[in-house]
Amino acid sequence: MANLYTVENLLQGKQYRSNSLNGEIISGEKTDHWFGNDREAYRVLIRTPHSYTDHYRIIAVKVGE
Repeated sequence: MANLYTVENLLQGKQYRSNSLNGEIISGEKTDHWFGNDREAYRVLIRTPHSYTDHYRIIAVKVGE
């Protein structure tokens, strides 16, 4: 049997980088934000190495071809 992955599982452990925040994605959940066709939105929790608080961001993930 093949391994089955979800986008949420694949996001965990990935690095997140933006102009204002750098860190590791701890978790993600699908949201209803719209970023265009063939894209899904996910609310991710980001842990930064030099902060005591975690931060949420909305990201777009391309799906399909």
